[in-house]
Parts: sequence; C-alpha cells; structure tokens
Amino acid sequence: MDIATFDALPASDAAAALRPCADVDRWVDALVAGRPYGSRDALLGAADAAARTWTADDVDAGLAHHPRIGEQATGDSTEARLSRGEQPPAAGDTAAAIARGNAEYERRFGRVFLVRAVGRTAEDILANLTERLGNDPAEEAAVAADQLRQIALLRLAGVVTDGRAA
Repeated sequence: MDIATFDALPASDAAAALRPCADVDRWVDALVAGRPYGSRDALLGAADAAARTWTADDVDAGLAHHPRIGEQATGDSTEARLSRGEQPPAAGDTAAAIARGNAEYERRFGRVFLVRAVGRTAEDILANLTERLGNDPAEEAAVAADQLRQIALLRLAGVVTDGRAA
C-alpha cells in the first residue's frame, strides 16, 4: 500500500498492517499514533527509532511469532508468507547442523535464534548461528533485538511504498 493509504487507515487497520512486520505492541502503537507520516522514509525512520527502544519483553513478544531458522512457517497469515519468502532452503548436513545449532541456542539463551535471512545462504546463516553461540547472554540479547529490528524494517519497506510511479 502507499503511504497516503497507510496514513488514512483507521487505527485498527493500520495496526493490522504493521503486525506482520513486528508484532510488538509498543512499536505498533507508536507508529499508529505517529501518523500521518507523509512519506515512506518518514515512516521507516520512525519505525527504526521506535524499534531501538525495545525492551527484552518487546523482543520476546516479537520473537514469539518467528519460526526456527531452517523450519518453514505454516499457515496463510501475512507473517507466515513473509517468513517463507525470507529463509533460504537448507538441506542435508547444513540443515542438520542448523537444527542442532537451534537446539543449542535455545538451551543457552532461552529463545529462538533469529537472523535477518534475506540475502543470506543457509551456510551463511549456519556460520552466524555458530558464531553467536559464543556470545554472552547480554551481548546476544542486543544482537537478537537488532536482528528483529532489521527484519521489521525490511518487511515494512516491502509493505508500504512511497506512492510514486516507478
């Protein structure tokens, strides 16, 4: 949808448009309340600023809707469709190593491993997962929050256009 349409939506519809990008109540509420933006860049800037204030609870809420890396999201929701389009396929030894890494990550950090997968190969993702297993919990919490922020902005950029003809 274009930014003018987003700016004019009823609040509940604007919130529904944002939730597949990041289902974080405070973030969605702030972006809906900040309308009108007038430009896609202004919305993306506000979204970035709001995401940089996420608390641990906000990140946990956002992560609750993400499938494990290497597992395909199920269902017909917009968020599931977005997720399926973001993850590269993994097979054989790489898929098995990602599954083991996911299990180790969840034991170590108590949350699902999240990485911005767009533009990365399964091997790149495995290397990132392996590297991040060496982080301390506080460092990893910051990395996970930043990855969720990056995913939210990438998805939002794909949902809202500036309204100009290409």
